[in-house]
Formats: sequence, C-alpha cells, structure tokens
Amino acid sequence: QVQLVESGGGLVQAGGSSRLSCAASGRIDSINTMGWYRQAPGSQRELVATITSGGVTNYADSVKGRFTISRDNAKNTVYLQMNSLNPEDTAVYYCNADMIWIAGRRLDDYWGQGTQVTVSS
Repeated sequence: QVQLVESGGGLVQAGGSSRLSCAASGRIDSINTMGWYRQAPGSQRELVATITSGGVTNYADSVKGRFTISRDNAKNTVYLQMNSLNPEDTAVYYCNADMIWIAGRRLDDYWGQGTQVTVSS
C-alpha cells in the first residue's frame, strides 16, 4: 500500500555535501512523521533526524548544525541535506514514515530500502 523510495547518496569526499530524497507513494492522505535513520557496519540503526507534518524537527547530536531535514507535504517527500560530511557519517541511510493516514486508516512505521552514503577521507 505504501512504498518509500529513496534517492541520492553515493561516494562523497570528506567536507563535501550530499542530498537524500525519499518519496512515499500510495493513496496517502497525510503522514505525521518522516525521518532518516542510518546504520553503519557492525552498528545498530540510529536516528539521524525526523520532521513532523507541522515542521517540528529533531536531530541527533552528531549531525546538528551539519544536516538539515525538510519535507514537502503535498508530495509526501522528505529530504536530508548533509553538509560537512566526515567518514563517521558513512552508513546506509533509511527513510522512515510513521502514522500514515489512508482513507481514515492509520499505518505505522514504514521503511525505505536504504541508500548507501560513503564519505572518503
């Protein structure tokens, strides 16, 4: 019913920038929270940033001041602008959508397939 399709990422040099996008498809009326998580090899998945439909944002301390999350509610799309990247940002980045409303029904906790971001030193 709902698919999250990510784009962006790839190989970036340290100090560089990259932008991720994630579009949710389906007969969606609204999505409460969208966000980005990441998982480095040998580590657990961790929060990067989230944003509500009203624009309230939350960031992991490790990315504050460097990453910016935004969204287009009309397009059900969330973005992650990543600046001043360092090798510690290397991970698979996953898009998440929570509290998705479709025809009065609520769906929770959908994930994208993940996109690799590799930062070279």
